[in-house]
Amino acid sequence: MGGIVLPRRMFLWCMAVMYLSAFVSLYVQIPGLYGNDGLLPARWRLRYSGKGLWEQLWTSPSLLWLGPHLGLDTHSCMELLCLLGAALSLTATLMETFRDSVVFFCLWALYMSMDNLLLETGFLCILVAPLTVLRGSRSVRDHDTVTFWLVRWLLFRLMFASGVVKLNSRCPTWWGLTALTYHYETQCIPTPLAWFAHQLPVWWQKLSVVGTFFIEIAVPPLFFSPLRRLRIASFYLQILLQVLIILSGNYNFFNLLTLTLCLSLLDDQHIHFWIRKPYQTSHKGKKLTMLWSWVAYILELLVWALLVFGTVVCFDLQIDSQKKSITSRTAFTYHQFNQFLKAVTIPCVWMGVLSLTWEMITAMFRCACVRGFLRRLGGTLQWTLFGAAAVAMFTISLVPFTYIEYDSHANLWPGVRQAHALVDRYQLVNSYGLFRRMTGVGGRPEVVIEGSNDGITWREIEFMYKPGNMSGPPPVVTPHQPRLDWQMWFAALGPHEGTDVGTIICQVCSTNLHVPLLMCVFTVIELIQSDIKQYPFHQQPPAYLRAHRYKYWFTEPKRWWRRVYDEEFYPTVHLGNAFLEGMLNQHGLKDSSSPRRASKAKLARAVRWMRSQVQGVPAPLLVWTLIGCSALFCLLRALQHRSKHRTSPAPDPTLTGDKHEENREEEEEKEVGEKEQEDEGGEGSQEERESEVETEDQSQEQEESEEEAEKHMRKR
Repeated sequence: MGGIVLPRRMFLWCMAVMYLSAFVSLYVQIPGLYGNDGLLPARWRLRYSGKGLWEQLWTSPSLLWLGPHLGLDTHSCMELLCLLGAALSLTATLMETFRDSVVFFCLWALYMSMDNLLLETGFLCILVAPLTVLRGSRSVRDHDTVTFWLVRWLLFRLMFASGVVKLNSRCPTWWGLTALTYHYETQCIPTPLAWFAHQLPVWWQKLSVVGTFFIEIAVPPLFFSPLRRLRIASFYLQILLQVLIILSGNYNFFNLLTLTLCLSLLDDQHIHFWIRKPYQTSHKGKKLTMLWSWVAYILELLVWALLVFGTVVCFDLQIDSQKKSITSRTAFTYHQFNQFLKAVTIPCVWMGVLSLTWEMITAMFRCACVRGFLRRLGGTLQWTLFGAAAVAMFTISLVPFTYIEYDSHANLWPGVRQAHALVDRYQLVNSYGLFRRMTGVGGRPEVVIEGSNDGITWREIEFMYKPGNMSGPPPVVTPHQPRLDWQMWFAALGPHEGTDVGTIICQVCSTNLHVPLLMCVFTVIELIQSDIKQYPFHQQPPAYLRAHRYKYWFTEPKRWWRRVYDEEFYPTVHLGNAFLEGMLNQHGLKDSSSPRRASKAKLARAVRWMRSQVQGVPAPLLVWTLIGCSALFCLLRALQHRSKHRTSPAPDPTLTGDKHEENREEEEEKEVGEKEQEDEGGEGSQEERESEVETEDQSQEQEESEEEAEKHMRKR
């Protein structure tokens, strides 16, 4: 693989942006979700049992245990951690110096949440990023290709598993290629473009499912191809899929994070092609290079022909000239697919082993070619350390990867599973499988909450993001994740009795169980409507509350939705209602602790002041404002830097980081040598200096006499 200087820089910048989005999105929602008066107070999750700090951190890894030591309650400590994470990630987006291992370790430690992909990618950033703060150098080291390879391996596991689980789950919509006829209207929070995508003909929707299987199952092995153009083509196919998902659905920063992982498929040469900047390559053996280029081109055509032919056969693709469409169907059975999965899972593991081994060998060779004993020794030690870390990460990742096939998982060496069990609590590696089964077949289930002051006249409580108003268009909230709206979607999918998600509705009704029902507790109301005036009961809380389940469908133009009543989801309740009290007792939501007093510590007051500054600001607006400003700042600085160095000779991008440093050090040595020569010249004898002065005076007198003679001749 070629140089990775630019892809690695782009990857680290994008990861700083992902952390910024995650911290800001969570920070805005903390009071309503995990505050002392929120739906699920954080203090319920962290109950102090008298254990020591280190024992608590080992049992349940979370920096929230530091709250009492800082004079903060759990809620305020969570806000402080989010503020620190947001500030640190914002600084990393603005300054490349802060995109180093230490900063990314701090971000990973601060963000211990349920977002598995961000946690795993964030931990890899610790290995990929340079030690800028300690070493003061941002150049690519010889072992960086090894650690950056782990990002590619994570992308492979994510995409391959996402495609396999769709068929492994035996979901009839995926096997019938009809999943996308339901997906656009039944996904968690659709976008306005999802309405238009839903109107596409059925044959196109089925062909899109075939394309999804092609991109998620057939293409990922090309990530490790030795042929560069195959990797570049697989990059663009993954980008196409992720962009289409972003345009049709709001999945917070997940798809943006997947796009960030795709940068591991690129090299410096291709990014130079993007920015129309010449890339210097070696011209040695030009005839041999041309021959290899033609051979590689033929091999690439054969690979794509084989993949396309296999897709046509597996899904029986045929052109219907009469209907001007392409017909498709699944031409294999579940047993055949299971046999295929058994046949390819272990080879995929060995493919990863060979690819990682090649990267480590080439990195070791580069270390051996470094000039200077100390530099070679340091590079070898770094290669050993980071190579061992890469091997360890790859090894423990085999446990979640082989979850897709039972026999392959059972045949893993027991020591691998034991090593995975030791670090499982830190979520260093995870299993993935997106859209395993298609939900909402037969209509999108949606819970609609209604409130009333007299028990006769009912008004709907409309949420900001989830569908409710039939004439309102779906929102665009990426990369923000409205967690309450997501939980309401999960609640609608499940039964209304005895579900943990149903407790969310109980908490919305009771608000921490010690205040009147929805008595203008703004922290919870702001989760429903950031503009309090849009909330129908902002002046007087409702006396009664109930919830019904409806079935929603995308409708014809001029209206976005149509709905049909399905069933009662939650009966009419009020304060003191026996059913409500029983539900609260059943789920352990009765809080018998005394009300907490606000801390008067300076740190706690600073946290509360910061909260007051962003009160009422919509989360998507806040996130995009920070991202846009930081991106604009980086763009302007890059343009300024480019204009300054437009005339200066560019360094050879084919050189590694160590060679760049060697060249720079040689130039510095030359400058030092020149200065030393000047100093040595300055240490000469006084007689030499006087003679030099005399010769200079004589030359000046001679020049003056010649000038006077010329003037005299001109006068004559």
